[in-house]
Amino acid sequence: MPLVKTWQLIAGSTAAGLALSVAAVSAAGPWDSGQRKAERDRAASWEPAGGADHAAPPLPQPAPSAPGVLAGIGPGLAQAAGAAGAAEPAGLAEALRPLLDDPALGSARTASVVDTATGRVLFESGHGRPMAPASTTKIATAAAALTALGPDHRIRTTVAPGTDPGQIVLVGGGDPSLTAKKKPPAGSGGSLVALAADTAQALRATGRDTVALGYDDSLFTGPARHPIGVNGNLALVSPLMADEARPDDSVSGPVARIEDPAAHTARSFAALLAERGITVTGEPARARPAAGTQPLAVTLSTPVSGLVERMLTHSDNDIAEALARQTALASGRPAGFEGAEKAVADRLASLGLDTAGSRFADGSGLNRADRLTGSLLTGILAKAADPDHPELRPLLTGMPVAGFTGTLRARNAGDSPAAGLVRAKTGTLTGVNALAGTVVDSSGRLLAFAFLSAEAPDGPAAEKRLDRLAAAVAAAR
Repeated sequence: MPLVKTWQLIAGSTAAGLALSVAAVSAAGPWDSGQRKAERDRAASWEPAGGADHAAPPLPQPAPSAPGVLAGIGPGLAQAAGAAGAAEPAGLAEALRPLLDDPALGSARTASVVDTATGRVLFESGHGRPMAPASTTKIATAAAALTALGPDHRIRTTVAPGTDPGQIVLVGGGDPSLTAKKKPPAGSGGSLVALAADTAQALRATGRDTVALGYDDSLFTGPARHPIGVNGNLALVSPLMADEARPDDSVSGPVARIEDPAAHTARSFAALLAERGITVTGEPARARPAAGTQPLAVTLSTPVSGLVERMLTHSDNDIAEALARQTALASGRPAGFEGAEKAVADRLASLGLDTAGSRFADGSGLNRADRLTGSLLTGILAKAADPDHPELRPLLTGMPVAGFTGTLRARNAGDSPAAGLVRAKTGTLTGVNALAGTVVDSSGRLLAFAFLSAEAPDGPAAEKRLDRLAAAVAAAR
């Protein structure tokens, strides 16, 4: 009977497990799927405080969960893999160089591959060259938000007494998971329905059934419109917005957005109050809550860990911009594009990462002024795999899986050696293509990779070349 290597058992079990569980994962929803929840809760349980909502009473500690399945990929396994004849840098270069030189990738490209357990650079091309990263910017946004806030932090949307008698104010806290739907579209999150029910109960307890409704969307600063202008990929960046200002039942992808998200959310809240026996006089108008008062009711967002996973899996631009501003707020900076840019750079530097030449002009990667290096992307991914940084674990668990989930569902699928093994963030703008993530290679090591290209003549063709590069890393011996 032929000997079966440990890495073969690991890889085979991973692929088989993914194939068997993909239906269950889809049913559970991308915000709270099985493996991700177990890994996320395990990571959260390593934090002394279990994460915190810094503006609210302490939340319950996370319940015990299964051990994180990525924890086994560490120095011991890497050393064993090396003894079994793992790919040396020269061999990996031999596999990647011809693919990287393909003209379909355009006139500019950069690449980085590192061993996450040891930090060893296995392949590098275009070292230190900053390039437009497109949506791989979200990797940086995720790391900064998780560092600044912690994976268990939840964002508050509140209702507080107003400055006028009989007035209440709906106060936006910047929750991108806030929904007005009676049945949340996916997982837990801030609910206007629950908030209305709690508000009505609090009002009736004081003998009041008629109110004027104000709304406060002043938390964010600077332009609400992204520099790309009106675009179905992104709503106005507002701290008070339900269902990402989508006018239909969609939960991802481009769609024309509601023009004034805050006012529309307030009107939806007024209707929900009316359904619960509270009369709202007049139209909701901008207002501020009375100083020094306690909220009448509060609803909490999906934890930051879940927001990060959703953002990465579906390349959600609205979540990305909200998390960038939350990072700014947690860093004591103005919650606008400029404040977020400085805050993200500072948080990455605090992790010991080299941000030289980088720019984080937005949180989503839609801005062509963004600049990242391949080595910074692989550096972030290596930090996320480091057992000393469990708070960053959702960055890995949220990545789309090749051939199975999110923006990689139809890429490297079928009999590709990368199917089920590559977990990566895509990046696509006109003339810009990128792919960055992790893969367990043929020797059992967890590798981080980043490939960025620009000025490609054909975007779909460039994507296929990037997929081949990722598959080559997965198959390298």
